[in-house]
Amino acid sequence: MSVVPVIDISDLSSDDEARRRAVGKEIDAACREIGFFQITGHGLDPELVTGVYDSAKAFFAQPLEAKRAVAQPDPKTVRGYTAVGEQAFAYNDDTSAPGDLHQKFDIGPVGVPDDPYFSVENAGPHFIPNQWPAEPAGMEEAWTAYFHAANDLCRTIMRGFALGLDLDEQFFAPYVDKDISMLRAIHYPHRDEPPLRGQMRAGAHTDYGSLTIVRPEEAPGGLQVFTQDGDWFDVPVIPGALVVNIGDLMAQWTNDQWISTRHRVANPPRDVVADTERMSIVFFHQPNYDAVIEALPTTVAPGEEPRYAPTTSGDHLTSKFVKTHQRV
Repeated sequence: MSVVPVIDISDLSSDDEARRRAVGKEIDAACREIGFFQITGHGLDPELVTGVYDSAKAFFAQPLEAKRAVAQPDPKTVRGYTAVGEQAFAYNDDTSAPGDLHQKFDIGPVGVPDDPYFSVENAGPHFIPNQWPAEPAGMEEAWTAYFHAANDLCRTIMRGFALGLDLDEQFFAPYVDKDISMLRAIHYPHRDEPPLRGQMRAGAHTDYGSLTIVRPEEAPGGLQVFTQDGDWFDVPVIPGALVVNIGDLMAQWTNDQWISTRHRVANPPRDVVADTERMSIVFFHQPNYDAVIEALPTTVAPGEEPRYAPTTSGDHLTSKFVKTHQRV
């Protein structure tokens, strides 16, 4: 059995508050125990997933020179392409490791309003324009549609978070109405040569923000979570389900009552003779850049101090980006 529970979240759209709160309590239990769960009944259109997946696959199949035409410009500006080995997720845990065995493509918010709040002067790099490759055709349209749909789903899940924490259902809404979320395709190429010592497809790390939604793929070498008992467990791929995990900011918001769990993408077994290529579509939900994240009063016992000093979502995210990116 998996240590990651499966939760049908369809009742979060119910008119019956008791049914909505029941889903919230399932989420609360999962976040206290492992910080991961899989969701069904999410309503995300499979055609939107296919659009992102197919366009990403076509992009990654291009020569390196073509992909580098939209390369990520610097560690703080996470837009565009990053090649195999140029990033090490384990760095965000202050752990040294060889570069990860994946390549990726990132976009940030789409349809950004023409308003001073979103300007570089006020927001820094969080709303800068996305980079779009010349090929494949239709990539921008496919990714934009998925970004909007995934963002709507995250806001629904955030309502579930509030219900699980016995807060007003709309408690988190003002913190995520101008979010700085990101959409990423991560491609893990098939490799015949063995990895370096300590090298993973994605090194052990925690995520940064409020929550992450992953559309995984069934292939050798997949997602693993690190339990409180100190063991690594595979997260099974369930057709139609999406994997959700909370990030560091949500753990800080709940004063570690909810767990931001370390996870990694393992290397395929060396005795596998089939093609081990895989790809994940990942949506990183991140609150507004100026949202102040501090322990909810209900999570701090009388006479105790919060475990973390207040921070803003934007400053926290930027510091993590710098840690995980390395130049080769």
